[in-house]
Amino acid sequence: MMTNLSSYITINPEIRFGKPCIVGTRIAVSDILSWLASGMSHEDILESYPFLTNEHILAALAFAANREAMIKMIAA
Repeated sequence: MMTNLSSYITINPEIRFGKPCIVGTRIAVSDILSWLASGMSHEDILESYPFLTNEHILAALAFAANREAMIKMIAA
């Protein structure tokens, strides 16, 4: 699993209302998750957004997984 997500994901209140985004872009983690959930493959995303890399997609997934784990810990 990726350990240094901050090199891929940033949270800036001035960009996309503070949603976690891919560094240097306005693409939110939630955008990537939505694309994957709608059936887009990694290749489809990379073709549509050539400035993204597979590492960006994996970082978005890891960020979401980490956030989900934190929510479960807080709710317990």
